[in-house]
Amino acid sequence: MKKPWSGRFKQSTDILMETFSASISFDKRLYACDIEGSIAHCKMLAHCKIISPTDARKILNGLRRILRECDAGRFPFSDKLEDIHMNIESRLCEIIGPAAAGKLHTARSRNDQICLDIRLYLRNEVDETVQAINRLCKTLVGLAKKNIDRVIPGYTHLQRAQPVLLAHHLLAYVEMLLRDEERFCDARKRINVMPLGSAALAGTNFPIDRKYTAKLLQFPEISHNSMDAVADRDFAAEFCSAAALLMMHLSRFCEELVIWNSSEFGFVELSDAFTTGSSIMPQKKNPDAAELIRGKSGRVFGNLVALLTLMKGLPLAYNKDLQEDKEPLFDSADTTQVCLKIFTAMMKSAKFKSLSAAELSSRGFLTATDMADYLVVKGVPFREAHEITGKTVAYCLDNGRTLDDLSLRELRKISRRFQDDVSQHIAIKNSVDRKNVYGGTAKKQVRAQISRLTKKLK
Repeated sequence: MKKPWSGRFKQSTDILMETFSASISFDKRLYACDIEGSIAHCKMLAHCKIISPTDARKILNGLRRILRECDAGRFPFSDKLEDIHMNIESRLCEIIGPAAAGKLHTARSRNDQICLDIRLYLRNEVDETVQAINRLCKTLVGLAKKNIDRVIPGYTHLQRAQPVLLAHHLLAYVEMLLRDEERFCDARKRINVMPLGSAALAGTNFPIDRKYTAKLLQFPEISHNSMDAVADRDFAAEFCSAAALLMMHLSRFCEELVIWNSSEFGFVELSDAFTTGSSIMPQKKNPDAAELIRGKSGRVFGNLVALLTLMKGLPLAYNKDLQEDKEPLFDSADTTQVCLKIFTAMMKSAKFKSLSAAELSSRGFLTATDMADYLVVKGVPFREAHEITGKTVAYCLDNGRTLDDLSLRELRKISRRFQDDVSQHIAIKNSVDRKNVYGGTAKKQVRAQISRLTKKLK
């Protein structure tokens, strides 16, 4: 098939240039979107009497046949035909002849055609990503419900800070993931704008009905400026941005799972199905799934930077540079979705370990803040209570003791404000239960959050 621009050129394209400029190796995945858009465009051309009903029927039958060939893996993609549009158009010419097939491209350009394809593609990717996030959230809420009685150390600066319910910790990630879901859904509003009819950059001379096409393709809005429509990739960058934030959250969680899975922490055991061994050390069980997800976050961050860098120097309207938008976009969508699937399955099979009160209080002085608050209740100003508690911790460190095994006599040597009820205030379970404020780690509050999230996720 001749190049669509061959009429102006006297010399054929260099073979090296053909290979260099071809995008079919990666944009062939857009075939269903390209055909969907072409079917709607054909119907609109017939509706507006720009092409005859006979030609429209031929074109539609040909496009549907091509779709079946692509779905079955029988379509003969060719690098010589450069991109998905020309591959499909060439095959359509073979099936129905060039006289009818050549009319399909009336009133459109590959510039608005590819913008449409990407938007159709991203609509589906957003929907699948949101569903995957929702499944992960449900898994985490289920784990929270199952582990409502487990207490673990909460950390700041990776130092033991205060006791929290494991369920509370898990639900923190649900909150992050729900923000991710909101970002994808919000981005979908800007993805869901139809650019077809913008043609190369200025619109078209033909009396097309863009609203009719938009209705066929279920777009609630059409683009308002033809130059912006073919040059815009904000919606793609926004998708990559949402994907990068999501991967950052998964990476943070994976970091904690790697730490928790270590012998030093021992809070969780990951399933054999999501771990691997060592080729030399037989005792090893490595958290490879978590490490790979953590590592793959970097490529999704890089895809966002690549797309922003691609766009930052482009004048209006379309430029060939924009061919480079697809690979980072596809990779972000693929990587994000597979990581969500793996992470969800890994969490479903993870086994969390119970820590006794003795284990929790043996290191880190988790209830030191509770001791300070106890003194405040006794009338001591908080800054003074903080200092007294700090001296108590120092005494424990010097003498190899913990807060809960100090006698009242020892405590009263540090401050006469301590009474015999102090032991109840610094008990691990009581420390957790007293955080009974909205959003706190008390079991009552966590149960309420589980109930709220369960309803929301339905």
